[in-house]
Amino acid sequence: MIKRLLILLILALIFSCSNKKEEKEKSPYVWKTHSVRATAYNSLAYQTSLQPTIAAWGDSLKPGDKYIAVSNDLLKLGLDRNTEVKLEGFSGTFLVKDKMHSKWRNRIDIYMGVDVDKAIEYGVKKINIQYKTLKDSLKTP
Repeated sequence: MIKRLLILLILALIFSCSNKKEEKEKSPYVWKTHSVRATAYNSLAYQTSLQPTIAAWGDSLKPGDKYIAVSNDLLKLGLDRNTEVKLEGFSGTFLVKDKMHSKWRNRIDIYMGVDVDKAIEYGVKKINIQYKTLKDSLKTP
């Protein structure tokens, strides 16, 4: 009886692992890594616009949300609206919800609500990001 249960458990593990591998291979997405300069911003009129809680694509920003803005050149790499992004030094996944001024290149801005001190403390850093993109839409920088 115990041997049977052990065999069934081993088979279940084997099949669950192979199914996950098959699911991963079937996924139309891959995670790409890219090095960027990162800064932080707040939803305050003097930092953004007269409507500081409205992002470039019309999304509403609320303190506590995990969002980033990207420079226009990163849009061409696939970092467009609602792209999932993992940031070095942060837990969880962020979403691209905003665009930066056209003067910036290879840069992201991390949304930090209205906590100006936190944004200033973050400063400017060079970090690696990972972003989710369609396999068939991969572009080189």
